[in-house]
Amino acid sequence: MSSTPFPDERALAVALAYAPGDAAPKVVAKGRGLIAEEIIHRAREHGIYVHESPELVTLLQQVDLDDKIPPQLYVAVAELLAWLYRLEQGQETPPPALQLPDKLG
Repeated sequence: MSSTPFPDERALAVALAYAPGDAAPKVVAKGRGLIAEEIIHRAREHGIYVHESPELVTLLQQVDLDDKIPPQLYVAVAELLAWLYRLEQGQETPPPALQLPDKLG
């Protein structure tokens, strides 16, 4: 959550959900400005890790709600999920250098 009285209206956030057996993670929330800040606040409130990657968020903003992420992002998101799993297991590792496409589609 922003500590400034006027949140940055350019802030972006995207929430992904993935369960074992799913073909791919899907976009379950996305927004900008106050909505983005609320997504981030609720994630942190529930102990969900918030990863900051402006490039990845910009690409994920193009995905419709409840749609699976596109194949071009599978490797990057898989690397991010694997890193988060290692963090949850207590391993201190630096975040991955995500290889992202310039655009989707």
